[in-house]
Amino acid sequence: MKCLVVLSHPLKESLCSYLCQETIKHLESKGYDITLLDLYGANFDPVLSAEERQSYYAEDFDRSQLNKELEQLVEAESLVLIFPTWWFSFPAMLKGWIDRVWAPGYAYDHDAELGAIKPRLSNLKEVKVVTTLGSPWWVDKLVMHKPVKRILKTAILGACAKDCKVTFLSLYNAEKAGREQVDKFVQKIKAKF
Repeated sequence: MKCLVVLSHPLKESLCSYLCQETIKHLESKGYDITLLDLYGANFDPVLSAEERQSYYAEDFDRSQLNKELEQLVEAESLVLIFPTWWFSFPAMLKGWIDRVWAPGYAYDHDAELGAIKPRLSNLKEVKVVTTLGSPWWVDKLVMHKPVKRILKTAILGACAKDCKVTFLSLYNAEKAGREQVDKFVQKIKAKF
């Protein structure tokens, strides 16, 4: 299975980077064909340009700066997103990747009457998420109602890849996590992925 792993963390020695390495090793052992996109390592520009935005309703989306990234997304059968949850949201770099790469004509099509968009990512069978949070589970779940999971699953994937399976794993209290807690979380990744 062609698998695109997208890592979004500015620090090379971060917990997310470690979890990314462990996730890739596990998926490769299961036969996944991995492509890694380290957004910071690749110096990805998360800013949607005026030209790209103006082309949203044109006959062809301006993909001139995104050929490689669009190809990676469209070809992926499996997508793995690894990132920290900051302020109960995506990091700006990952949100910028979604804003720019999940584009019309590739991730979805506009409705002729400007109604609901039509999904195009029929090749995408599964999305796996590994995220770290500084907060405890109950704040994310009971107070905030899991905003990142809801937005990803309902708004983004619901609009662009309706039939894909979503597995969402969150490591809570990540800033306090010791070796034992991290090891248990890696085992959870292996069990669920």
